[in-house]
Amino acid sequence: MTLAETKKGRKYQVNSVPEGIMKSQSIRFGIGEGAKIECSQKIPGGPIIVKKNFQEIAISRNLARKIAVEKGDL
Repeated sequence: MTLAETKKGRKYQVNSVPEGIMKSQSIRFGIGEGAKIECSQKIPGGPIIVKKNFQEIAISRNLARKIAVEKGDL
């Protein structure tokens, strides 16, 4: 499943992030392979808001479609 398919309030683990600049930017925010995140909000037609520790990050839908995740516990 991708980050774009997640459900609000559920917890996930990141499986993969595409290579290149996208990966380096994601890692700076702590969203690399193995990261545990929570889908905080899904803005209709807009970004996915994910929570990592006490930080919330908005990720565009286009990018979210490229990040593979699986259900997990934090």
